[in-house]
Amino acid sequence: MNTRCQENRVKGIGADEAYWQALSAGELKLPECSACGKTHWPAVWRCGECGSWEHEWKPFKFSGTIFSWARTWHEFGAAKEFGLPYVSVVVEIDNANGRRLLGTIAGNAENIRIGDRVRGEVISVNIEDEVIPALRWHLDDKPSTATKFNSGATL
Repeated sequence: MNTRCQENRVKGIGADEAYWQALSAGELKLPECSACGKTHWPAVWRCGECGSWEHEWKPFKFSGTIFSWARTWHEFGAAKEFGLPYVSVVVEIDNANGRRLLGTIAGNAENIRIGDRVRGEVISVNIEDEVIPALRWHLDDKPSTATKFNSGATL
């Protein structure tokens, strides 16, 4: 992680507050229903599977598989830390019941493919003069077994 965000500055807008606090501390945590074990994202107050109001925030590794991606050539108000062009990815988190998180790819993503394995880290970015945590993903060094069945999107 480049620099840690001040934990008391980063606050969610509801049920996701613990997620942002964990990211600020360099950790990845997602809510899991205490009754049925379903992992939720986005965070919810009540489990849609069983109706329980009880959730526990469980730690997860910063690893997963690229589900989708898009290369962006225009700033669109993005953090300067991303540079241009940057690649946004939706990553299916390992062992999280199919939950997916958004982030950006670090380094050269010229040969990125859906299905590529990634590992992540938390970086700090400046958005409208506020420093917040963000997920930055790195392509695994291992050769990909993914099949290139789309070229992603160019914005």
